[in-house]
Amino acid sequence: MTDCFVFAGRKPRDAYLDDVRVTLDRIIEAYRSHAGVAQKSPIGLVSDVFGVTDWLTGPGDDGALVPTRGGQVVVGGEAMFPPFVDADPRAAGFAAVLANVNDLAAMGATPLGILDTVVGPEPIIELVLEGMRDASVMYDVPIVGGHLTVRDGPASVSAFGIGEATALLSVRNVQPGQAILLACSLDGTMREDFAFFASFDERRDQMAGDVRTLAQVADAGDAVAAKDVSMAGLLGSLAMLLEARQAGAIVELDSIPVPEGVPIEQWLIAFPAFSFLLCADPARIEECRAPFVARGLTCETIGAVTETGEFNLVSQGVSQTILRFPDDHLTGIAPL
Repeated sequence: MTDCFVFAGRKPRDAYLDDVRVTLDRIIEAYRSHAGVAQKSPIGLVSDVFGVTDWLTGPGDDGALVPTRGGQVVVGGEAMFPPFVDADPRAAGFAAVLANVNDLAAMGATPLGILDTVVGPEPIIELVLEGMRDASVMYDVPIVGGHLTVRDGPASVSAFGIGEATALLSVRNVQPGQAILLACSLDGTMREDFAFFASFDERRDQMAGDVRTLAQVADAGDAVAAKDVSMAGLLGSLAMLLEARQAGAIVELDSIPVPEGVPIEQWLIAFPAFSFLLCADPARIEECRAPFVARGLTCETIGAVTETGEFNLVSQGVSQTILRFPDDHLTGIAPL
């Protein structure tokens, strides 16, 4: 009977659950309308031309594996969004290095070097290169070469990362029953013009070691798969982590670490400077968390991989479905 009344200033249970449903609906709508998610769909064109991929030698994972006689080389590449280059060329140069370093880290690789391709007016190119130089120093990764063309007109900026790995973190390793963890930095600020959460002022001296922690947990076998949280945001990046295996997931909204003062809806579609999703055996959760926590980073279990093909977001016992495999997809790359 007490559920029909308000006691001590609290809402009735039904009204409270209605608020939870509204919050979940708002979050899922933000995900579905997010440009960073929509921009992943054309990736399927690569498979249309080159055929079915195995996701590890590319395209598919955050980086592609190139076997060598002496080990495993991981490579990747990123093109900067032209309006971003126009608006802030120095930041675009910095981001080109950051994106490649994070992609290599998400594969369990240690970054060895960055190459770049820069085309545009000389004043713009100079700012781009300054940004790349600053990021190179911060991440302790050299700019080893590339291509530069000075010309009038809009600038174009791309960069390519090279790393080496002993043990790989790959979406091919995702299996039902695994725990899903979020390792991230909650220290930083959100840009006003773009949902990018920067931790550079707060962790500049730690960032080089932070990204190399992924290789540490990969080598120890404490995690088996990972995806960096980037343009698609946390929910979109997790959907890509699941897509190769057409796996499902249950994610507890209230377990997701969120920076102070940042609305949850904004955090879930943001591109943080340091944020990674990891899959681990439930028996190794604490071993997976420990290296991140030891560095002053946050690492918490936020959910679990399921075999249903449904990606569900849950709060206070209320569940809403974000997508269902195989009916929905992000990249369009053929599943494994």
